[in-house]
Amino acid sequence: MAAEIAEQPAVLAGLLHRRARFAEVAGVIARKPPRFALLAARGSSDHAALYAKYLIEVLLGLPAGLVSPSTVTLYGARPDLRDCLLVSVSQSGGSPDLLEFTQTARKQGALTVAVTNTPSSPLHKAAELAIDIGAGTEQAVAATKTYSATLLALYLLVDAIRGGDGSAAAGIGELAQEAYEIPVQRAVDRYRFVDRIITTGRGYSYATALESALKLAETSYLAARAYSGADLLHGPVAAIDEDTAVLAVTGAGRGGAAMHDVLAEVAQRGADVLALGSSCSEVPAAVRVPVPEIAEELAPVLEVIPVQRIALGLALARGGDPDSPRGLRKVTKTR
Repeated sequence: MAAEIAEQPAVLAGLLHRRARFAEVAGVIARKPPRFALLAARGSSDHAALYAKYLIEVLLGLPAGLVSPSTVTLYGARPDLRDCLLVSVSQSGGSPDLLEFTQTARKQGALTVAVTNTPSSPLHKAAELAIDIGAGTEQAVAATKTYSATLLALYLLVDAIRGGDGSAAAGIGELAQEAYEIPVQRAVDRYRFVDRIITTGRGYSYATALESALKLAETSYLAARAYSGADLLHGPVAAIDEDTAVLAVTGAGRGGAAMHDVLAEVAQRGADVLALGSSCSEVPAAVRVPVPEIAEELAPVLEVIPVQRIALGLALARGGDPDSPRGLRKVTKTR
């Protein structure tokens, strides 16, 4: 896990050199413009898909939603997907439910795109169009480099669809290296004895909050729960007290600004807040982990890197082995 976290700056920089493929796929999509988009994924890829949902709705102005594969695989639904763009996201490309949903969606009229790290996978072959994120073999059970590479790939795809050239991501490899070098030991030392943690963020960074909770749960066995900053105030905030740790993603931009009122409420309840992001200095927090600033829609690519290092550090500090989390396998197959 440590080695693969460290590979991310090079992996992200490498993706930028393959922008021609994203333009090629975007060109095919432009010949059959969709009215709406759906995204199919599981696990960490589901969080990447949620990030893509924000990109599609904000940057392309198209309605987008996350699919429930079981509607097709278990219940036999056959929705009318004419004029739909389906993006199936999976680092392995091997989950049977995503494969079946993609095959069915194609038969039902959708234009299908697979975004995977495994070009030899069934999913990659089942979709009409496919993008290889090119992160290289990932051996750790906890997804790290494949997650950030998937985020960047989805951004480059959406940006290409709107006619962009990916220039907003220029230099992201160097910024990722800066994010990797941010000290996180203070956070590890402070939260190593925590049993319960809430993660929260808004906008694009809600995906970071979700991925943070997953990483902390699967590597450190923490009872971690993620909420949108807005949803947190709609009830769950009542469970926050002095014994609650809160990891809050607070970047520059509208999503980060919307977290200020949320964290003011959380602070009043005595929670121990770890603020992470490019504007973490602007909110009340016990520990702050600054992240290099970039365009808001790309911030999740950088934010997740120190989160991964915190999860790794906490797992080791708590006596665990993040490379062999109990009960987990690298590829989980569901239907």
